[in-house]
Amino acid sequence: MELNSDFSQRVLVHSREEPWQASPMPGVDRRMLDRIGDEVARATTIVRYAPGSKFSAHTHTGGEEFIVLDGVFQDEHGDFPTGTYVRNPPTTSHTPGSDEGCTIFVKLWQFDMEDRNQFRKDMAEQLGTKVDGVASAELHRDGREVVSYHAIDAGATLSVSAEGGIELLVIDGNLSESGDILQKGSWLRLPEGQDLKAVGQDSGAKVWIKTGHLPFAKAPKV
Repeated sequence: MELNSDFSQRVLVHSREEPWQASPMPGVDRRMLDRIGDEVARATTIVRYAPGSKFSAHTHTGGEEFIVLDGVFQDEHGDFPTGTYVRNPPTTSHTPGSDEGCTIFVKLWQFDMEDRNQFRKDMAEQLGTKVDGVASAELHRDGREVVSYHAIDAGATLSVSAEGGIELLVIDGNLSESGDILQKGSWLRLPEGQDLKAVGQDSGAKVWIKTGHLPFAKAPKV
């Protein structure tokens, strides 16, 4: 399966307008944003766990990173409340689920295969002092990518210029970009060579951003 797999094109998906699709596990549904592969895939997805649902135990052969968008995600390593950013690199394993239900934004098979840096961070706690209406936090950096989180005031502009493309998820609020209004759940991917200039609307916005990673996009080797 290939979905939004041409990384030379700008892609915008308002995920909250997309239908939920059942996963192989009962009670776990998803909205696919991009994908190369079938059930084992390089994938970017919104995943919803119904209360009491669990996924079977598995190893992250290609790594997994996720943001808890609402509720509390759980596994044998602990509870992960709304606003938590987690990186589970290749070779890590767990049995995920949620007693109360939750929604996460998850990316699979997008790690350096030698990466062993596992961590969790409360994104809001990482934010620095506002500069011109934008507070920012660098969540992760390596030779392939930079991951960051930003709180943008209404009327403030977030400008990002980076080699290797830009990917953005609106966590909360709304902003404008290239004539489009991005709302909570909107996902934007810009190809290499396109800069980001986003302006906070109404009460502002909170966004997750990744840069530099698109040249490494490819199907998993299994």
